[in-house]
Amino acid sequence: MSACGYMGPAGTFTHQAARDLTGPGVELIAETDTEAVIAGVADGTYPSGVVPFENSSEGEVGPTLDSLAARGGVPVISGERVLTVTFTLYRLPGDGTPLTSVASHPFALAQCSRDLRARGVLALPHASTASACEALANERTPGRGAIGAPGAGEVYGLEAVERELENERGVVTRFVKLALQCDEATVRDRSAFVIRPKADQPGGLVRILQQFSLRSINLTAITSRPARDRLGNYWFYIECEGHIASPPIKDAVTSVLLDGGDISFLGSFPEDPNRPVAPSSNDAATAYRRYSAMRSAVVGLNEPG
Repeated sequence: MSACGYMGPAGTFTHQAARDLTGPGVELIAETDTEAVIAGVADGTYPSGVVPFENSSEGEVGPTLDSLAARGGVPVISGERVLTVTFTLYRLPGDGTPLTSVASHPFALAQCSRDLRARGVLALPHASTASACEALANERTPGRGAIGAPGAGEVYGLEAVERELENERGVVTRFVKLALQCDEATVRDRSAFVIRPKADQPGGLVRILQQFSLRSINLTAITSRPARDRLGNYWFYIECEGHIASPPIKDAVTSVLLDGGDISFLGSFPEDPNRPVAPSSNDAATAYRRYSAMRSAVVGLNEPG
């Protein structure tokens, strides 16, 4: 039986994404953190792995991105799953004492911060939403709650006391599937890279990005991360539409390398059909109205000339 490692325990959003990204007959094995999953795929312990990668409210998951970048493309991203995230507050059955603290993953606590502030409770970071529920069930501390995915608390015998605690509705989290190799191109793919501009080259990042722009390759993400060797030194994660095997991306990457740039491949993968559709660009009338509103903030300039 094939196996897939994922950041556990069971009952997390990552567990759901792992079920969605693997076929029948694949054994899902929970690990304690993302590094264990990534290392397990890299050394062949797991043929695949699933880890959280990006949240539409909190951004990229730093430890995941840093670990993949440090390994230089082993493993690679071979798939993605985008899930709508909603959170439920769980308590011990029959616990009627005032709520004083709530435990969950830091991302979940951040996404439910408005509700937690209104309650005036202490936020307790935990390794995952499900482990927070498990700890509450095991420790049985009165006055404590746990925030988890719908259904996560019931697994551990907890009671759901309130649903949809998140600050904003419609927040999504992206999870990625890791493997030692990517699949062939599909109808809609994305490719991921790490770039490290030359320190002694002014405009090094712009020179690299222009190689993609000149070939009409749409960049869908660009994120800076500290290199952690000295102050002011950063590397960049970029993601673009298209597959590594496509001629435009081949030409762009080759040009970067010929120019002396440092670029590492992190994978090509098909877009999740559930990915939210990007909003359309402003039309001319909308753009004009928005500019007029900006201009009206200047004293003496009521109407555009």
